[in-house]
Amino acid sequence: MRKTFKQIMSIMLAAALTLGGTPFTAKASIDIKQEENNKNKKEKSEDVPMKNKLQNYFPMIRTQGEVLSELRENTKLWKTFCEWEGKYQQEYLDICTGVKGVKLLYDTYFKAVMNPDTRPERLNDFLSEILGKKVKILKVLPNESAQIAAESSLLIMDIVVQFEDGSIANVEVQKIGYLFPGQRSACYSSDLLLRQYKRVRAELGQGFTYRKIQKVYTIVLFEKSNSDFSNFSKEIYIHHFEQKSDTGVEMNLLQEYTFICLDIFDNIIHNEGRKIDGRLEEWLVFLKEDDPDMIIKLLEQNSEFRDIYEEIYNICRNSERMMGMFSKELEIMDRNTVKLMIDEMEEELNETKRKAKKEVDEVKRKAKEEIEEAEKRAKAAEEETERLRRTLEEQKGKRDIS
Repeated sequence: MRKTFKQIMSIMLAAALTLGGTPFTAKASIDIKQEENNKNKKEKSEDVPMKNKLQNYFPMIRTQGEVLSELRENTKLWKTFCEWEGKYQQEYLDICTGVKGVKLLYDTYFKAVMNPDTRPERLNDFLSEILGKKVKILKVLPNESAQIAAESSLLIMDIVVQFEDGSIANVEVQKIGYLFPGQRSACYSSDLLLRQYKRVRAELGQGFTYRKIQKVYTIVLFEKSNSDFSNFSKEIYIHHFEQKSDTGVEMNLLQEYTFICLDIFDNIIHNEGRKIDGRLEEWLVFLKEDDPDMIIKLLEQNSEFRDIYEEIYNICRNSERMMGMFSKELEIMDRNTVKLMIDEMEEELNETKRKAKKEVDEVKRKAKEEIEEAEKRAKAAEEETERLRRTLEEQKGKRDIS
């Protein structure tokens, strides 16, 4: 006999309490009654068009009911799912069911589909488009500069690679641009250059010359760009920097920078009638956009990306792997949220200190002015008293003579 909704709720509550955890009803955003109905009914009509958009291209995409059914059958996965906040549960389901795309610039997803060890041609192509020249990755380097990147920055993804010519590129995604100013980028680039110098000198020994040192590229993608870029232009999303002489003489000073403002790109690419212009924009749409309409627009322009999306949605079918990746991204997100809160609190504290100092300085200034004014009045009174005293003495002298 089919259980009632109240019976199901009682069973779930008892199970949660037995496990010593928080009852599922306190965390899960997915209504249990709706889940039960989804087993026997078609999905709601308003969900169908959005899901079918990507299912028409990728039939391996599952429905929400299928994803939940598999999770419920695995105690470990279901427990993990129930521990997430409701908004993250829904985000996970939306990704797995094609309601929205995967945020591929996030570390675990990026390295799953753009791993230069297994898919070197993809990252080679992406970096070639950014740098404006053909490059080929020789190997991935350990990121020994992690401390510089981690200090007061909200790092989403980073990878350091060495090209065949010996040059090095660091590619990273920062959540908020104002935490990664130009000075920090220069320090990061210098650190990469010093790493290369030490490595090459150790490898070549007595045969070392400085001409063996190759360029280092610092490539930073900002989810939210800082005011240096946003105030400069709402139409330009990529900026290249390198050191040049004011006289025109050329020297290879090795350090180059590229900054990509994803928020500006997002606004531009969503303009009505705006086409995806060129290979670099195709890569940026692929990595940045999770809107199904934009994904389909990319596929219709360049079907080469279909294979990568198929790989992604096959990963989504592996619930254990997908939940592990999603959980790791939540950890990064939580860490970044804490950092952001600390940064904002420190900024607020510093602003309060600045205001307090300004107010104290203003009080001191006014007090000084009042003291000076009082001293002037006292001096004037003293002078007036002295003048009156002399006048009285003169008058007395005249009376004595007469």
